[in-house]
Amino acid sequence: MLKITKDTTLSEILKYSGTEKILSKYDLPCLNCPFAKFEMENLKIGQVCKMYKIDLEELLKELNSLR
Repeated sequence: MLKITKDTTLSEILKYSGTEKILSKYDLPCLNCPFAKFEMENLKIGQVCKMYKIDLEELLKELNSLR
């Protein structure tokens, strides 16, 4: 698994087992948004966290702990 950074896209993150569960824990709205499903290739996790006031550093720590 590559290191996930603020510039990693949601589509790249979701390729790894267990990441969807972590993203859901943070109430990431993009997972259920029909419009986001078309934009996953371009949506970067840093942008999403900023938009929805999600703690980016904590989320990245959890996502990268799956390695």
